[in-house]
Amino acid sequence: MNLKKRLTSPGPKRILALDGGGIRGAITLGYLERMEKMLQRRHKSSNLRLCDYFDLIGGTSTGAIIAGGLAIGMSATEIKDLYEKLGEKIFSRKAGIFKRLSYKFQIRSLERELKKIFGDMTMSSDRLKTGFCVITKRADTGSTWPIFNHPNGKYYKYTKDYLVRQVIRASTAAPTYFKPEVINIGNSKKGAFVDGGVSMHNNPALQLFLLATLKEYKFNWETGADNLMIVSVGTGHWENEESIDMVTDNKLWDWAGGVISMLMRDTSDTNELLLQYFSNSPTARIIDREIGNLKKDLISENPLLHYLRYNAILEKDSLAKLGFKKVNPKDLYEMSEAKNAFILTCIGEEAAKTDIKPKHFPAVFDKKKNSDLENFDIEGFLNRNKIV
Repeated sequence: MNLKKRLTSPGPKRILALDGGGIRGAITLGYLERMEKMLQRRHKSSNLRLCDYFDLIGGTSTGAIIAGGLAIGMSATEIKDLYEKLGEKIFSRKAGIFKRLSYKFQIRSLERELKKIFGDMTMSSDRLKTGFCVITKRADTGSTWPIFNHPNGKYYKYTKDYLVRQVIRASTAAPTYFKPEVINIGNSKKGAFVDGGVSMHNNPALQLFLLATLKEYKFNWETGADNLMIVSVGTGHWENEESIDMVTDNKLWDWAGGVISMLMRDTSDTNELLLQYFSNSPTARIIDREIGNLKKDLISENPLLHYLRYNAILEKDSLAKLGFKKVNPKDLYEMSEAKNAFILTCIGEEAAKTDIKPKHFPAVFDKKKNSDLENFDIEGFLNRNKIV
């Protein structure tokens, strides 16, 4: 089935949304590997990949790298094995002392590694085996851009020629970490893009829900608990509580970083709150002590989707329960500590054993075996044989 037919055909649709978080994306991969193996067993196919199951895979920043790998048919295990080496290369080469006043790391290593994986494929490449979306921020206009590969998209005539590796690089260009990415956006114009994590969609699940359902995005997928599923995977969560004295003594530079972290946490919490409000999620978490997990709340008469959220808790007690008693949680928070890749992967793997349950994935979303006629690409046949 070609991509356009897959994205426009009727029936249940599945979305995979992957958070940003630098090297903490290794946690995501621990979850994805277990998810992929679970789905392989269910479908009795060791060759099944997440791109076969999910109709749209999207990510922000490090999530965009992982989403891209999955979208071209890489297994979660293949990406996991690559990730530790990738992190070392990306975060080991610091910018020169003068450039470091603008950004911490050189972009050449990141660009080189992305080219190894994605070559010169564009957003219209048939190597993208499923719907694919990257969240990035156009810094020169302040607008958030979900760049995706739906052939009916309003701006696909331009975005179809964007290089996949360049779009992903744009989404990973975290301010102060990497230089912005300049892209020829069409009509002889250029845009300067930075990490999608500085938008409201470091957790891209809500944006992907909007992409799938708002009419002008052209997906127009049907809502409902049996029609639309979003699986959202994070890069670690922790409660952030500082002493009053520490906060009141903050200097200007302390607030610069702290305010950004506060805003990112708020947007992620709001993202989860809304999707729990839209659904009867079996993985609903307590948003705060006042509203709880929204189990008694539903925005509409019937759920708008089936929503799953998986995210490891990076706190002392939670890590101890997973078998990591000697790990100091604070050592794991910095997103550029490449040396943490291995332990973060292990944490993701152990958390996934507890968190992911087959019953979370309703049978209505199982992939059905298509007949030969359903698999037949009529449009391609007509074009190849020049039949008008």
